[in-house]
Amino acid sequence: MSEIRAVFFDIDGTLFSTVDFASLARAASADAMIEAGLNVPREDLLEELDEVIREFSSNYERHFDKLLLRLPRRTLKGLNPAVIVAAGIVAYHDTKTRMLEPFEDASEVLRRLGLTDLLLGIITEGLEVKQAEKLIRLRLLEHFEQRAIFISHQVGISKPNPKLYQRACIDLNLRPSECVYVGDNPTMDIDPANEIGMVTVRVQREDRFRDVDGASSPDHVIQNFWDLSEILRERGVEVPEVL
Repeated sequence: MSEIRAVFFDIDGTLFSTVDFASLARAASADAMIEAGLNVPREDLLEELDEVIREFSSNYERHFDKLLLRLPRRTLKGLNPAVIVAAGIVAYHDTKTRMLEPFEDASEVLRRLGLTDLLLGIITEGLEVKQAEKLIRLRLLEHFEQRAIFISHQVGISKPNPKLYQRACIDLNLRPSECVYVGDNPTMDIDPANEIGMVTVRVQREDRFRDVDGASSPDHVIQNFWDLSEILRERGVEVPEVL
């Protein structure tokens, strides 16, 4: 069994609740657009917004513009579309400021891992500034070495291509067997990390991938980050039990 020298994490659904945050932020945006004059029932607006996000992906930057294009023209009568879009954007960003929080155990365990000799990093899918912003808003950036943060759009390799994971190992002069990867998506996180020989840990605390099976099985399944601490201790990492 190889010595563990590094632990890499996904961000969305792993370090914070994507499901809870997305629901709150989208609802706040819909309410703000309606308050600004948009004549659409709230549930209908949220349903259409969810459809836009599914079709164009969460990384698309003009969801609200597309949303308005899909609505009947009468719903915007007498309104300036730019004002309605701006209302949605402001509400979304205000929600990020107020509500974006890491899982409580994630913060504490990362603090303890920072007292070990482990290199802590990120391998995540998304736009570089958007994903980096999440680390800053979550107040977790201090736990990670910036040279060990790999964001798909910045690297030019997207999940589930295993080359993204290989890049992290090569750039940091690590063997995959010396690295743990922690993520929640069986096909995007676990399968490619398994393919190159990383130690894989699937976080299974939210329902969004509960019924999704990958082509391979993770080495470990955890419900929280305290479980991760125990796995690392079993592999010889001296994670402090008491601070």
